[in-house]
Amino acid sequence: MSLFSTGEDRVTVDEAVRYTRGGDAQAVLLDVREQREWDAGHAPGAVYAPLSGLVAGAALPDVARERPLVVICRSGQRSQQAAALLTARGARVVDVKGGMRAWSAAGYPVVDEHGNSGSIA
Repeated sequence: MSLFSTGEDRVTVDEAVRYTRGGDAQAVLLDVREQREWDAGHAPGAVYAPLSGLVAGAALPDVARERPLVVICRSGQRSQQAAALLTARGARVVDVKGGMRAWSAAGYPVVDEHGNSGSIA
């Protein structure tokens, strides 16, 4: 059985948390924003792989290989592009509706590059 529901290609932030948080998390939260955005604020525990690098052919970070991916960006547009690209590479992928803006608005934590309270750039 697949981690994601059949035909599921987008998830809410609450679903993203359910898939990627806790000791039994089965998926990786993959942030595809650019470096300055990541440095300003990202979800704790997220893995960084900018869309620009993925488009240029960069490999996924080791921790994200061979695992289901929940892709997030600032608002949901770049994550849709990344999800399509990664799906074409054979990955199991969904993207987060509303991105980090929705994540923050839902009250989930955002940390900066030093682990302090961050912001969405």
